Amino acid sequence: MAEILLFHSVYGLRPAVSDAATRLREAGHVVHVPDLYEGRVADTMAEAKVIFEEIGRDALLERAVGVAASHSASGLVYAGFSLGAAIAQTIGLVDENAKGLLLIHGTSDLAEDAETELPVQLHVADPDLYETSDWLNSWYLEMRQAGADVEIFRYQGAGHLFTDPGLPDYDEHYTEQAWAIALDFLAEVG
Repeated sequence: MAEILLFHSVYGLRPAVSDAATRLREAGHVVHVPDLYEGRVADTMAEAKVIFEEIGRDALLERAVGVAASHSASGLVYAGFSLGAAIAQTIGLVDENAKGLLLIHGTSDLAEDAETELPVQLHVADPDLYETSDWLNSWYLEMRQAGADVEIFRYQGAGHLFTDPGLPDYDEHYTEQAWAIALDFLAEVG
Protein backbone atom coordinates (compact mmCIF):
# COMPACT_ATOMS: atom_id res chain seq x y z
CA MET A 1 0.00 0.00 0.00
CA ALA A 2 1.22 3.47 -0.92
CA GLU A 3 0.25 6.84 0.48
CA ILE A 4 -0.30 9.06 -2.54
CA LEU A 5 -0.57 12.81 -2.93
CA LEU A 6 -2.46 13.29 -6.22
CA PHE A 7 -2.49 16.71 -7.92
CA HIS A 8 -5.06 17.79 -10.50
CA SER A 9 -4.36 19.20 -13.97
CA VAL A 10 -4.63 22.80 -15.08
CA TYR A 11 -8.39 22.18 -15.42
CA GLY A 12 -8.81 21.85 -11.65
CA LEU A 13 -10.29 19.13 -9.50
CA ARG A 14 -12.49 17.52 -12.15
CA PRO A 15 -14.45 14.27 -11.75
CA ALA A 16 -11.64 12.39 -13.56
CA VAL A 17 -9.26 13.18 -10.70
CA SER A 18 -11.77 12.08 -8.09
CA ASP A 19 -12.40 8.91 -10.10
CA ALA A 20 -8.65 8.26 -10.24
CA ALA A 21 -8.43 8.66 -6.47
CA THR A 22 -11.29 6.19 -6.06
CA ARG A 23 -9.53 3.71 -8.34
CA LEU A 24 -6.37 4.04 -6.26
CA ARG A 25 -8.24 3.65 -2.97
CA GLU A 26 -10.01 0.55 -4.28
CA ALA A 27 -6.53 -0.89 -4.96
CA GLY A 28 -5.72 -0.39 -1.27
CA HIS A 29 -3.84 2.91 -1.34
CA VAL A 30 -4.31 5.97 0.84
CA VAL A 31 -4.91 8.98 -1.41
CA HIS A 32 -4.90 12.71 -0.65
CA VAL A 33 -6.36 14.95 -3.36
CA PRO A 34 -5.80 18.64 -2.65
CA ASP A 35 -7.84 21.23 -4.51
CA LEU A 36 -5.16 23.74 -5.47
CA TYR A 37 -7.77 25.89 -7.23
CA GLU A 38 -9.99 26.07 -4.12
CA GLY A 39 -13.18 25.01 -5.88
CA ARG A 40 -12.59 26.51 -9.30
CA VAL A 41 -12.84 24.15 -12.28
CA ALA A 42 -12.40 24.81 -16.00
CA ASP A 43 -14.23 23.20 -18.91
CA THR A 44 -11.90 24.54 -21.60
CA MET A 45 -8.18 25.17 -21.89
CA ALA A 46 -8.88 28.91 -22.23
CA GLU A 47 -10.74 28.90 -18.90
CA ALA A 48 -8.00 26.79 -17.33
CA LYS A 49 -5.31 29.24 -18.40
CA VAL A 50 -7.24 32.15 -16.86
CA ILE A 51 -7.52 30.36 -13.50
CA PHE A 52 -3.86 29.31 -13.60
CA GLU A 53 -2.68 32.85 -14.41
CA GLU A 54 -4.89 34.41 -11.73
CA ILE A 55 -3.50 32.11 -9.04
CA GLY A 56 0.05 31.89 -10.41
CA ARG A 57 2.54 29.03 -10.42
CA ASP A 58 4.29 30.16 -7.23
CA ALA A 59 1.03 30.26 -5.26
CA LEU A 60 0.07 26.82 -6.58
CA LEU A 61 3.43 25.41 -5.51
CA GLU A 62 3.07 27.06 -2.11
CA ARG A 63 -0.36 25.47 -1.66
CA ALA A 64 0.97 22.08 -2.76
CA VAL A 65 3.95 22.27 -0.41
CA GLY A 66 1.59 23.15 2.44
CA VAL A 67 -0.45 20.01 1.80
CA ALA A 68 2.63 17.84 1.34
CA ALA A 69 4.15 19.08 4.60
CA SER A 70 1.30 17.61 6.60
CA HIS A 71 1.75 14.14 5.05
CA SER A 72 5.37 13.80 3.91
CA ALA A 73 6.81 12.29 7.09
CA SER A 74 5.14 8.99 6.26
CA GLY A 75 6.77 8.78 2.83
CA LEU A 76 4.54 9.82 -0.05
CA VAL A 77 4.29 8.82 -3.65
CA TYR A 78 3.76 12.09 -5.48
CA ALA A 79 1.43 11.85 -8.46
CA GLY A 80 -0.39 14.18 -10.78
CA PHE A 81 -1.94 14.94 -14.13
CA SER A 82 -0.18 17.35 -16.54
CA LEU A 83 0.35 20.53 -14.47
CA GLY A 84 -0.24 18.38 -11.39
CA ALA A 85 2.50 16.02 -12.55
CA ALA A 86 4.89 18.95 -12.87
CA ILE A 87 4.00 20.01 -9.32
CA ALA A 88 4.37 16.43 -8.06
CA GLN A 89 7.82 16.14 -9.64
CA THR A 90 8.98 19.50 -8.29
CA ILE A 91 7.94 18.70 -4.72
CA GLY A 92 8.76 14.99 -4.79
CA LEU A 93 12.34 15.53 -5.85
CA VAL A 94 13.07 17.65 -2.77
CA ASP A 95 11.17 15.52 -0.26
CA GLU A 96 13.76 13.22 1.32
CA ASN A 97 10.97 10.89 2.50
CA ALA A 98 9.36 10.50 -0.93
CA LYS A 99 8.86 6.95 -2.16
CA GLY A 100 8.21 7.60 -5.84
CA LEU A 101 6.76 9.74 -8.62
CA LEU A 102 3.80 8.78 -10.79
CA LEU A 103 3.57 11.37 -13.55
CA ILE A 104 0.63 11.30 -15.94
CA HIS A 105 0.66 13.65 -18.93
CA GLY A 106 3.42 15.92 -17.63
CA THR A 107 6.89 16.63 -16.33
CA SER A 108 8.88 19.60 -15.09
CA ASP A 109 12.36 21.05 -15.28
CA LEU A 110 15.02 19.57 -13.03
CA ALA A 111 17.38 21.61 -10.92
CA GLU A 112 20.96 21.27 -12.14
CA ASP A 113 22.03 19.77 -8.83
CA ALA A 114 19.07 17.37 -8.55
CA GLU A 115 19.91 14.04 -6.97
CA THR A 116 17.42 11.28 -6.33
CA GLU A 117 17.10 7.54 -6.31
CA LEU A 118 13.33 7.67 -6.65
CA PRO A 119 11.45 5.30 -8.90
CA VAL A 120 9.66 7.41 -11.49
CA GLN A 121 6.96 6.36 -13.92
CA LEU A 122 5.66 8.65 -16.68
CA HIS A 123 2.61 8.06 -18.89
CA VAL A 124 2.40 10.42 -21.85
CA ALA A 125 0.76 10.79 -25.24
CA ASP A 126 2.91 10.32 -28.33
CA PRO A 127 3.09 12.82 -29.88
CA ASP A 128 2.18 15.35 -27.21
CA LEU A 129 2.02 19.10 -27.81
CA TYR A 130 3.18 19.86 -24.29
CA GLU A 131 5.67 17.02 -23.81
CA THR A 132 7.54 16.85 -27.13
CA SER A 133 9.85 13.97 -27.99
CA ASP A 134 12.92 16.20 -27.76
CA TRP A 135 11.84 17.47 -24.35
CA LEU A 136 11.10 13.95 -23.07
CA ASN A 137 14.42 12.59 -24.31
CA SER A 138 16.28 15.38 -22.54
CA TRP A 139 14.13 15.02 -19.41
CA TYR A 140 14.76 11.27 -19.31
CA LEU A 141 18.53 11.73 -19.56
CA GLU A 142 18.52 14.41 -16.85
CA MET A 143 16.42 12.24 -14.53
CA ARG A 144 18.77 9.28 -15.08
CA GLN A 145 21.82 11.50 -14.45
CA ALA A 146 20.16 12.64 -11.21
CA GLY A 147 19.96 8.96 -10.20
CA ALA A 148 16.25 8.27 -10.72
CA ASP A 149 14.97 4.91 -11.88
CA VAL A 150 12.75 6.09 -14.76
CA GLU A 151 10.18 4.36 -16.94
CA ILE A 152 8.32 6.18 -19.73
CA PHE A 153 5.18 4.77 -21.32
CA ARG A 154 4.13 6.48 -24.54
CA TYR A 155 0.65 6.11 -26.00
CA GLN A 156 0.67 6.44 -29.82
CA GLY A 157 -2.00 8.77 -31.16
CA ALA A 158 -3.51 9.63 -27.77
CA GLY A 159 -4.35 13.22 -26.89
CA HIS A 160 -2.55 15.05 -24.08
CA LEU A 161 -5.09 14.38 -21.29
CA PHE A 162 -6.19 10.96 -22.53
CA THR A 163 -7.26 9.75 -19.06
CA ASP A 164 -9.99 12.37 -18.56
CA PRO A 165 -13.37 11.15 -19.88
CA GLY A 166 -14.74 14.70 -19.73
CA LEU A 167 -12.27 16.01 -22.31
CA PRO A 168 -11.94 15.44 -26.07
CA ASP A 169 -8.53 13.72 -25.62
CA TYR A 170 -10.06 10.80 -23.71
CA ASP A 171 -9.08 7.30 -24.83
CA GLU A 172 -10.58 4.48 -22.78
CA HIS A 173 -8.20 1.79 -24.03
CA TYR A 174 -5.07 3.79 -23.23
CA THR A 175 -6.53 4.92 -19.91
CA GLU A 176 -7.06 1.34 -18.77
CA GLN A 177 -3.62 0.34 -20.04
CA ALA A 178 -1.97 3.23 -18.20
CA TRP A 179 -3.78 2.49 -14.95
CA ALA A 180 -2.90 -1.21 -15.06
CA ILE A 181 0.79 -0.33 -15.38
CA ALA A 182 0.56 2.45 -12.78
CA LEU A 183 -1.13 0.19 -10.23
CA ASP A 184 1.68 -2.36 -10.59
CA PHE A 185 4.20 0.44 -10.06
CA LEU A 186 2.40 1.66 -6.94
CA ALA A 187 2.21 -1.87 -5.53
CA GLU A 188 6.00 -2.10 -5.86
CA VAL A 189 6.90 1.29 -4.37
CA GLY A 190 4.20 1.27 -1.65
